[in-house]
Amino acid sequence: MEYAEEPEDRTASAEPAVRPGSLLVSSTDLVEPAFRRTVIYMIEHNENGSPGVVVNRPSETTLHDVLPQWNSYAARPEVLFVGGPVKRDSALCLATLRTGADATGVPGLRRVHGRVVMVDLDSDPDVVAPLVEGVRVFAGYSGWTNGQLDSELQRDDWIVISALASDVLAPPRVDVWAQVLRRQPLPLAMLATHPIDVERN
Repeated sequence: MEYAEEPEDRTASAEPAVRPGSLLVSSTDLVEPAFRRTVIYMIEHNENGSPGVVVNRPSETTLHDVLPQWNSYAARPEVLFVGGPVKRDSALCLATLRTGADATGVPGLRRVHGRVVMVDLDSDPDVVAPLVEGVRVFAGYSGWTNGQLDSELQRDDWIVISALASDVLAPPRVDVWAQVLRRQPLPLAMLATHPIDVERN
């Protein structure tokens, strides 16, 4: 028997389902500097752990300085993004496939969810480039061990939202945190108006 969905079930589930392609949006009460007003795109979520990357923390390091062979294929801004506090000396790359592109069997591409793929940075950029709208490279990642993320969700540190492929390659000067909240049903959308610095409000 199927039950009709209650309105609150569409806004904030009591037990949000994290999966590849979910966004973790930091709550307004999460003020830890590493994760304040962050949006994390989840790459995996299973018994081995839950890695993802912060998609709204551009650094001042240009991609040309660290991976020049990928610079011309990067989405603007062409800089290295800070993916999280884990293994900041390593790089991870995500891209969005062009509409209708098939990455099946293409060396160096692994599907994450929908049109979002992970790119092996050792692969040939000229093979990958025709299939993708752009790439984004992250220094480090955000990760949780098995059960660790569940406890943070129970504390309401994070809001779980389904990602759009465009969230991974958000253009410059877009407040991704506010943007993804704004497109949610009320009352969740109201959080987008929360001031960046409460003390100045």
